[in-house]
Amino acid sequence: MAFQAGGQRPAPRPAPANPEVQAYLQDYAALLDAVPHPSLVVDHRWDVVLVNGAFRSLFGGAGPHPTAMPADNFLRYVLFHPDASAVLGEHESSWCLPMLAHFAAAVERHGHDHGLQAIRRDIAEDPIMEAAYRQGLPHWVRAVGRKAVEHDGAVRPLRHPDPRWGATECRIVVETPGSLAALGYTRLTLVLRETRRAPHRRGRPRRTGSHLRVVAASD
Repeated sequence: MAFQAGGQRPAPRPAPANPEVQAYLQDYAALLDAVPHPSLVVDHRWDVVLVNGAFRSLFGGAGPHPTAMPADNFLRYVLFHPDASAVLGEHESSWCLPMLAHFAAAVERHGHDHGLQAIRRDIAEDPIMEAAYRQGLPHWVRAVGRKAVEHDGAVRPLRHPDPRWGATECRIVVETPGSLAALGYTRLTLVLRETRRAPHRRGRPRRTGSHLRVVAASD
């Protein structure tokens, strides 16, 4: 599933005017870079504030996109970047649908936010994504339960470009200190997990259709 969202490139995020806040974020960036697992700090729109080197290594192969680069807005990357499924395993069920659920909650809390409204317009312009958001998402949440849409503690599949990891999993850990939370920021770390390689099994070829499995295909 790959969605080509149009629209304009998001405006650059202004740096905090407070010198103490700037210094804190600089020091926090140094801390983040010492973490061996991919880690990012985002705001309520999923605009990316900080990433570390491990994050850049994981997502550095993403091709250019006007609005959905992983280090610009992670929500847009998951939903709209055509290369996202190359890294995010089980892209539809494990990443897109939980992110859509969080987006829906953010719209409820910050309904007049221009950045969120721009994402909502891009969703509406794609009939497949719109059907997933309006029809498939409520059905999916009822089927899997609210716990499945939570990020903290979730274990989700990844395909790391580093062959030492390859097809693996990550546990998402949401850990936000008070100073970041006061700025409206959230930190997420994708803790890479070593997994045993299962023997190859023959089966049905992986479906490459563009519609979500939870949304019935058109006849």
